[in-house]
Amino acid sequence: MSHTTLLPTVDSQTFRNGMSLVPGAICIIATDGKNGCYGFTATAVCSVSDTPPTLLVCVNKSTTAHDHILAHQCLSVNVLAPSQEALCAGFSNRALTQAERFALAKWNKRNSGAPLLIGATVSFDCTIAQTIEAQTHTIIIASVVDIVYEHKPQNGLVWYCKKIAYTV
Repeated sequence: MSHTTLLPTVDSQTFRNGMSLVPGAICIIATDGKNGCYGFTATAVCSVSDTPPTLLVCVNKSTTAHDHILAHQCLSVNVLAPSQEALCAGFSNRALTQAERFALAKWNKRNSGAPLLIGATVSFDCTIAQTIEAQTHTIIIASVVDIVYEHKPQNGLVWYCKKIAYTV
C-alpha cells in the first residue's frame, strides 16, 4: 500500500508569474458556424501526435468563444507572424466585439469551416475529436484536417515574460 502525501500548492498569481517565463507561440483560435465567428488569443497549444495529426488546445471556460467552439465542433489554430502583433492585441481586447476582431484581418475557409488567418505563420484546420474538463478550462483534442502555410518559412510571434518577442 502506498501513501501519498499531499503537498501544498502555489497560489494562482505565483503560478501565472512562473508560466510567464515559459515562451509560447501566440495563436488565434477561431471558429465559425451557426453562431457566427468567435476567436481569442492563446499560447496553450501543443502537438499530440502525427499519426493521426492531432493538436491539444486549452480553452478557458469563461472566454466567449468557448461554448461556440464546442457547438461548432471545429476550430483553427493560427500561429501569428511578427507582422501580426496588432492582431494579437485586437483579439486579446475584451472591449472589441467578435465582429470587430475578425474585421482586423483577412480570413478564408478550408475543410472544417473554421476561419483560417491569411498571412499566419501556419494555420491548422481542425475538428474536435475529444474534450476533457480540467478545472477552469476545457482541453480540446483536435484532429488536424488541413494545414496552410507559406512555403517560405517565417518567424512566429512568441509570448515570453509578459512581453511579445520574435523568434530568431
